[in-house]
Amino acid sequence: MNQATAADRVLSIPKSDARYTPVAMGLHWLLAVALLAMLAVGLYMTSLPFSPARLQLYNWHKWAGITVLVLSVLRLLWRLTHRPPPLPAALQAAMPDWQRWAHHTTHGALYALFFVVPLLGWAYSSAAGFPVVLFGVLPLPDWVSASPELADALKPLHRWSAWALVGLIALHVAAALKHQWLDRDGLLTRMWPFGRT
Repeated sequence: MNQATAADRVLSIPKSDARYTPVAMGLHWLLAVALLAMLAVGLYMTSLPFSPARLQLYNWHKWAGITVLVLSVLRLLWRLTHRPPPLPAALQAAMPDWQRWAHHTTHGALYALFFVVPLLGWAYSSAAGFPVVLFGVLPLPDWVSASPELADALKPLHRWSAWALVGLIALHVAAALKHQWLDRDGLLTRMWPFGRT
């Protein structure tokens, strides 16, 4: 009798009914939209010459960053108090060790960067002497004291961490699409808010 290949075992995994909670799904997709907005505005604004439009985009970028920070706190609190559904046992059995390691490492690094990127941006803005005024009405405290030397040190750290976040988001999306379209194991359904995919 022929043994089933790893691909056959993955394809035979039934779709799991263990889904994330509606709150977890909502926070996931809200954070995704906020991250995309923050990264897109950040990339575009740095290509502009100094102008009122560029200053306005910098403010929007800061607002998006603070929104990401707040959503990240809420999402982490929810995750700590509501355990996510485990990966289906059959999927875990079929998944190579390196994929399990990559799965956990990528999620951990994403969570870390959800905090690191906006906090570095906030610190850079404070060090550069530009306070964050949320939505133009709510001044936030400076994260650090004004210091041109510190601003020069923080600026590349903020940029590099943002690019690291872009890379991890791309990896996360690629893995989700692989599970959905190549492995066809229904894993994306667990976080998809509109029913089964």
